[in-house]
Amino acid sequence: MRRALVCAAAVPAVLITAACSSDSGDSKDKGGAGAQQTAGGSSSSQQPSASASPTVQAAAYQKLPEPCAVVSKKTLSDLVPKDTSGKQGSSDDVKTRSSCSWSSLDNNGVKGSQFRWLNVSLLRFDSDTSRGSGNEQAHAYYAQQVKDAQAVSGAKNAKSEPVAGAGEEATAVRYDLKKKEGTFKQQTVVARVENVVITLDYNGAGLAGEKTPSADDLTKAAEKAVKEAVASVSAANGGGSSSGSSTTAPASPSKSASKSPSSSASPSKSATKKN
Repeated sequence: MRRALVCAAAVPAVLITAACSSDSGDSKDKGGAGAQQTAGGSSSSQQPSASASPTVQAAAYQKLPEPCAVVSKKTLSDLVPKDTSGKQGSSDDVKTRSSCSWSSLDNNGVKGSQFRWLNVSLLRFDSDTSRGSGNEQAHAYYAQQVKDAQAVSGAKNAKSEPVAGAGEEATAVRYDLKKKEGTFKQQTVVARVENVVITLDYNGAGLAGEKTPSADDLTKAAEKAVKEAVASVSAANGGGSSSGSSTTAPASPSKSASKSPSSSASPSKSATKKN
């Protein structure tokens, strides 16, 4: 009681509690005991359980080959004989997206001309915990590219068929497009090799009275070219599988992957613009 009166006389009333409690060890002892009691209690039931971090399969391929070199000179001399060098498309990241196009016009004067156009686009997907593995994203984009090729406005005599020996999955879509210059035979071959999608567009036409090329011959040539492109992707990454499925593809494309931007215009737009 005497100690409390001394405190009250020395300081204003509003500070009595703070000033006096600072000299008392009672609250510290109680707090320390309480903390120790809490810590010494059932710690296992109160500790937050550690959840495993989400994991995703690493992408198989980390880069793309030079786009204008994915098809051999020999094959190019057959597909586009007047242009075996090609023109590389613009890209903000050549490790992720790239393309190259070739345009050939074999002018035979009054006998007419043979026109050929080839474009190869490559798009690589990285694995991501929110979007899925690179293979899953590539599969979804592959499916969307095939669907786009099958839905070209004005296409006649359309036909789709699987292509064997071109990565994990590949489809060839062909059709005719009539224009004022003549009838163009369009081939779009889409192939997926692991986490990379290759879209190859190849079309031809006989102009000014020249004979219209065979769709079968053009499709065969396009399939040969896409297989070389698939092998180039594998070679650019030090080998690895370039055919046969190493992973199971999802049943349907995911929304995020189907919205992925293409490295060039869609097959139908590309062929229409160039011809």
